[in-house]
Amino acid sequence: MLIIDRPHTDPYFNLAAEEYYLKNCDEDLFMLWRCEPSVIVGKHQNALSEINLRYVRAHNIKVVRRISGGGTVYHDQGNINFTFIRKGEPGKLVDFKRYTQPVLDFLNKLGVQALSGGHNSLFIEGKKFSGNAEHVFKNRVLHHGTILYSTDLSQLSQAILPSSASYTDKSVKSIRSAVTNVAEHLKTSMPIESYKDRMLEYIGLNFPDTRVISLTKETENEINRLVSSKYDTWDWNFGYSPNYTFQKHSGTHAGNIEIELQVERGTISHAKIDADFLSSVEMNALESELTGIPHYPEPLLNLPSVQKLIQHLQSDSGKELWI
Repeated sequence: MLIIDRPHTDPYFNLAAEEYYLKNCDEDLFMLWRCEPSVIVGKHQNALSEINLRYVRAHNIKVVRRISGGGTVYHDQGNINFTFIRKGEPGKLVDFKRYTQPVLDFLNKLGVQALSGGHNSLFIEGKKFSGNAEHVFKNRVLHHGTILYSTDLSQLSQAILPSSASYTDKSVKSIRSAVTNVAEHLKTSMPIESYKDRMLEYIGLNFPDTRVISLTKETENEINRLVSSKYDTWDWNFGYSPNYTFQKHSGTHAGNIEIELQVERGTISHAKIDADFLSSVEMNALESELTGIPHYPEPLLNLPSVQKLIQHLQSDSGKELWI
């Protein structure tokens, strides 16, 4: 089994690397990797309904969609991600225990009583420290999971705080759990780099014929092409969300306003505005201008009719109506 050493911390690159190796490498492999602050949403989730968009934008936290299902997770440099990609027999590829058990065994060896639980998560003293997901491609399975080691839990909770707006859809919803960091439970403290190195050593000793390799320049270029074409695009990270209905009501100094948007592939297909301080002509004009616009701040807030509404309200509340 290959152990791939890659120090990259860009989440777009790291998620693209998983897909690249899943589809372009025949050998079994294992990777440990970390990311700069980012929110990773499941393939079948509505990204906007899972995150605190204003918070992640204000704190330069990237939002990236992965190819596996499951719920939303938070990454930062205090979180270690592990990836197994292995061949198998059709119908027998999905096996969460096969890939989470080494993580549990390693922690138990360090004196931490970690256990598996529902929704493919791992727990210490009843608190979640690892979320896991899988994706099958032909005769290969990608299993990846998080290990909260010394993550900023305050930022985690803020970044994945669900939106206050109402989203109606058939997307996969995240299961919220109390979380903990592994570092808080170790009998002897160690830097995250030491933990990562010791885990790599443990995997190397417990899987046959392991060897460590680094990315070649050619492979890195191929992954970067996948980043540019997919992982660093609005179409994948937000536009891929299932169709949904967005509803929001707000009471302002000018009066009440209700907004309902039908969104398909990230773009507004129908808008309904009801505001007791706007004329029917103004509401119809606003509805017409919203149709065909991506449901995201910049395209919306740049519309003349929306800018006029914001000026009319004379506050930031007009900006906050739309997401």
